[in-house]
Amino acid sequence: MPRKLLIDADPGIGDALAIALALLDPELDLIGVTAVPGCVSGLVATQNMLSIVESVDPPKWPRFGSSSADRPTFTFEGSLPAGFFDPLRLNGDYGLGKAEVQFAQLANQRDSARVMIDLVRNNPHQVTLLTLGPLTNVAIACELAPDFLGNLQQLVCLGGSIGAGGDVTAAAEFNIFCDPMAAISILEAPVTKTLVPLDVARQAVLSFDHFNRIQQTARSNLSWFFEELIPFALRAHHEQLGLEGWPLRELSALAFLSQPRHFDTSPMAVSIEQHRTLTRGATVIDQRRIPRWQTNCEVVESVDAQGVLDYFGQLARRPA
Repeated sequence: MPRKLLIDADPGIGDALAIALALLDPELDLIGVTAVPGCVSGLVATQNMLSIVESVDPPKWPRFGSSSADRPTFTFEGSLPAGFFDPLRLNGDYGLGKAEVQFAQLANQRDSARVMIDLVRNNPHQVTLLTLGPLTNVAIACELAPDFLGNLQQLVCLGGSIGAGGDVTAAAEFNIFCDPMAAISILEAPVTKTLVPLDVARQAVLSFDHFNRIQQTARSNLSWFFEELIPFALRAHHEQLGLEGWPLRELSALAFLSQPRHFDTSPMAVSIEQHRTLTRGATVIDQRRIPRWQTNCEVVESVDAQGVLDYFGQLARRPA
């Protein structure tokens, strides 16, 4: 039976691809997608999710959770840290390349956190929650429904960095940096959760050659991705970061759920720096010979990168 999946995201081209492929993966039943402010505002994230699902046009549509919250300003103590890198430079002004966002209203619009709570309460211990953006919505859901995390089957969070430094700042990964207080509240919760850190998530890199090979046989309902979004991501990563490929971070987190044989995890004691200017949002692991902190989550520490790329190719070519 397919795994019931709920994705909370702030699309972003990487999030968009992961959501589209989750809709196509026979191992997954995507029952809900919820918008969180991060890479883009909550309003733009909501509309981006609608655009993504409309482009794939799956037989079964997920429930939508919306947000009207502003994009995080990232300001604290009056300024940004030196060298702050805005992820919109890699995703376009509205998150989806050069696409212009149309702000259509959802019918029966419901707040993301409340949709998350409803889906989990209606399917106790059956829903896996995959977070691809900041953990703001998860923290709100926990405040509104203290039993929320306990009713999940699994919580998997794309975020943090164990030994690779940061991406948005020298010390911090973007999803954690956006809302470190939410992140630490979830990490400290006494439930099982898994962290997919930057170290592992960026190992599967889609090269220009690999993209061209997949594009030749890709499904027609992924044409927007192969004609516009992925080429934009490849160009942006080359121009902004000097990379000859696009790290498939969000897709790696999705593959962890669908193809766990490609990953290894270890229990770790993880905390988050919340306040200091240079290290706000940094992921801190107690790796002392005799740890003084309590282990609080599973952390993905290795990946078969080729396995993730093969997973992408198989879903992209899979007959409708």
